Amino acid sequence: MEKENYTVVTEFYMVGLSNYPSLQILLYILCLLMYLVILLGNSILIIISILDPRLHTPMYFFLGNLSFLDICYTSSTIPQMLINFMSEKKSISFIGCALQLFLSLGLGSIECLLLTVMAFDRYVAICNPLRYTIIMNRSLCVQMAAWTWIIGFLNSLIQSMLALKMPLCENIIDHLTCEILAILKVICGDISLNIFIMIIASIVLLITPLVLIFFSYVFILSTILRIKSTEGRQKAFSTCSAHLTVVILFYGSALFMYMKPKSKDTKLFDELFGLSYWVITPMLNPIIYSLRNKEVKEGVKKVLIKNLYLRKM
Repeated sequence: MEKENYTVVTEFYMVGLSNYPSLQILLYILCLLMYLVILLGNSILIIISILDPRLHTPMYFFLGNLSFLDICYTSSTIPQMLINFMSEKKSISFIGCALQLFLSLGLGSIECLLLTVMAFDRYVAICNPLRYTIIMNRSLCVQMAAWTWIIGFLNSLIQSMLALKMPLCENIIDHLTCEILAILKVICGDISLNIFIMIIASIVLLITPLVLIFFSYVFILSTILRIKSTEGRQKAFSTCSAHLTVVILFYGSALFMYMKPKSKDTKLFDELFGLSYWVITPMLNPIIYSLRNKEVKEGVKKVLIKNLYLRKM
């Protein structure tokens, strides 16, 4: 049965976690600190991947894209979330909500595709090392990165327009951000087309990339196990361990958040876990690559510390 009583909406009220004012103060402090770490950590990775000639490789080109993506993704949601945590009104304009929906959905889609491209890069590096520079040439890398952004935002544009052109029953969103599922809950009318498009998009942009990543690492691990020397196996695995860790963290959190059965009893947990998914994963990405990658550590020392020293001179 379709909902009735359409409402002309000029702004939305975000009431997620509004029943826990003391918790919102704590979350404000934690999110602000983690957001600063995200900006600092990912900015450092972008800077050293540009300034250090040793990092001018496909792996670090895609890593720079991932860092820029994480900065954009968190910046599309966290600043508004911080404002709402400390505000009594907790509102966002219709245009602001539409922009947040478009960016968060698009950037999330792009990350799925980008992680798949990075898995392909690691596959070629491990399984076809002699042809790596020929296959992963600069032109191909730029095209692959560009298409991840084009496809991700095209998917977001379609889903956002389909959702926002529908009549709305109310302007109260029981969530922390303007995400697609939260918007669909306040729509009046038939949303079967929205659900159908969402399912297709999930298969193409979430499940298919995950399957491709899985098979890439099957071939990668098979190749690594055939390497005779222990040192050779360790070196080969270290080149893709950081990416594999990020994939497990990203997809593990996403699948748990969206596939876990929902209930009113777990609503607080769902919102807190969703918040950690938006913030913690982008914060850990540069840390994981820094801790597991000797070249990144040396790049930080060479580029940042050297530049700071020259400024003091």
